[in-house]
Amino acid sequence: MKINKWIGSIISCVLLVSMVGQVPTSAETNKNIMDESIYDLLVDRFFNKTVQNDFEVNTQDPAAFAGGDFLGVLEKIPYLKKMGFTVASLGPVFSTDTYDGKRVTDYSTFERHFGTKDEFKTLIAGAQKQDLKLLVDFPIQQVSANHVWAKENPDWATINDDGTLDWDMNNEEVQQAIIQAAVEFVDAYEVEGVRITSIDGVDTKFLNEMIDALKEKNEKLYVLSKAESEVDFDLNVSAKNTDLARNAFKNVDLPTEEFGKTLSQANISRSVDHINERRFTADAAEENMFPPTRWKIAFATLMSIPGVPVITYGSEIAMNGEQAPESNQIMNYKVEEELIDYVGDLQKLRNGSAALRSGEMELLHNENGFMVFKRWNEEETWVVAINNTGSTQQFDLTEDMMGANVELRGLMESDILRQREDGTYRIVVDREIAEFFTVNEPKGLNKGYLAALAMVYVLFLGFLYLVWRKGKQRKKDK
Repeated sequence: MKINKWIGSIISCVLLVSMVGQVPTSAETNKNIMDESIYDLLVDRFFNKTVQNDFEVNTQDPAAFAGGDFLGVLEKIPYLKKMGFTVASLGPVFSTDTYDGKRVTDYSTFERHFGTKDEFKTLIAGAQKQDLKLLVDFPIQQVSANHVWAKENPDWATINDDGTLDWDMNNEEVQQAIIQAAVEFVDAYEVEGVRITSIDGVDTKFLNEMIDALKEKNEKLYVLSKAESEVDFDLNVSAKNTDLARNAFKNVDLPTEEFGKTLSQANISRSVDHINERRFTADAAEENMFPPTRWKIAFATLMSIPGVPVITYGSEIAMNGEQAPESNQIMNYKVEEELIDYVGDLQKLRNGSAALRSGEMELLHNENGFMVFKRWNEEETWVVAINNTGSTQQFDLTEDMMGANVELRGLMESDILRQREDGTYRIVVDREIAEFFTVNEPKGLNKGYLAALAMVYVLFLGFLYLVWRKGKQRKKDK
């Protein structure tokens, strides 16, 4: 039995070694925002780890605090890493009137429902140890009427119709106070990013000054926003692109020509919904479509085109909802993991490939939901086929597109395509499927595999010899 186990272990190791190199990888240095993928969550809705901070929590009231906290996020970092996300956006973390953190009452203190200063530092340390960047929202308008600044300086703010406050951004004292609060936060806590939110009507010049002040404190800091803007944020936002994506993928056989025109845009966030709006799942359900399949198509597209994927928490379990707070449900971890695993598989490809993250892009075919495009850099080339139609589709890649005598290896369906007599490479993709093809020089015989077979053969002969010797020795002993 020991000999059998020994031989089995050797065979397994040799076969694994023979498979190395099947998927192209490239050396990774000097990563930037284009190399990231962002998971957008709300601390209160993610995971409740510590009951000590559950002040007047009511999980039955969608508008009330639900108990999620900093240590809950820390506990679920392996869950985020399993899906391959590199950045977790926590939303606002400051003292607030509301579970989503938007109604800030004090920029200098943490929301007591979320945890303490020390617990936030513990979260930061744990995230850094697990190679996950943290991003925090900094709302600068529509704050709480109970904000400490408004009490001390009544002339700093005006009241909105919904009872929130807008700061007087023409007041230099207000401007300096906001910049100072943000800089002090970044200086005190080692977050990797700040997302400046609620910026409607805020002067572009001021926001650029705020960005400069933050980056002066930490030049590697990502400074982002949720809204479209002419400001020098590290990543652009396009509401139009989001609408085009969700309208293209909520059903099959929908026009994708307009969406296709956006694919060459690189320095941009990519999403199909946002944290405080109608969920993409609701769109799919309204079309009487199966949401997980719709999400697979959306995920595959967002993670293979230029731009940075920004995925709302719960998308991986097809969370539903029309608007907040219904769309901000408590995260459920007791679910089937097929979609979660699919996201993880996609991100393994994206995280391992500079070409998929920031390489060149060429749209080869785009008609009524069937898109074929090429991504490449100097080290590697991919062909991605997104069949968001109700039937099997095919497309012939020409020699001009791919070159002569190459091999296309499908990673999802395990197809191997070679050049046909007419010079083309025919891609055939089943309905509602995304396929990723690596493009390689023809490999001929798999030398690693042949070497592994030879090793198995030698080991087997050795095993037979040992059995023969042992049997001969037994006869001699008798």
